[in-house]
Amino acid sequence: MENKFKYNSKKNYLKYLDNFPKNKNGLSAIVTTVILIALSMAALALVWGFINNFINERIDSNQACFGNLDKVKINGQYTCYEAVAGGKFNLRFSLSVGDVDVEKITVLVTSEGNTKNYVITNENQIVTGVTRYPSGEAQIIVPGKNSGMSYLATGFDSEMDSIDIAPTIDGTLCEISDSFAEIYNCASYVG
Repeated sequence: MENKFKYNSKKNYLKYLDNFPKNKNGLSAIVTTVILIALSMAALALVWGFINNFINERIDSNQACFGNLDKVKINGQYTCYEAVAGGKFNLRFSLSVGDVDVEKITVLVTSEGNTKNYVITNENQIVTGVTRYPSGEAQIIVPGKNSGMSYLATGFDSEMDSIDIAPTIDGTLCEISDSFAEIYNCASYVG
């Protein structure tokens, strides 16, 4: 029996090619390549659009906080705790705002593993457990630009461990801008 796929002569090579089916409806290699390149570019454009929007959203939300965190501080000189009747404790704290417009300040006070959360806004409001200090006014507000204000938080079962603050600027809740962990007894504290 003779081998059909003998390549030593042109005649046999042509016979070999005649054995393949002829598909006249197939796409040429160039057209296939162009379609694959177009599909790849379309996929790349979709991915880039998604990534670009995601990155721009993150940048916009962080721009408000960038460079402003050091402008919202706890004034340690006026921050201390006091023991009151019934084994309860109060916290006096003072906030200072620099050259920035702050919409809110979230205050987190930790006491023996428990955390109390207060949100002080730029509109006069009543916040349960917090009053102005020393006046005792029930309606409180965030300090204005380049100013400070003192507050009294009441109803703690133990001495406070720490106080943290996080400002909201241009609708964005920023990271913690200041933390104070050395809270002294007001009676023994000499500032």
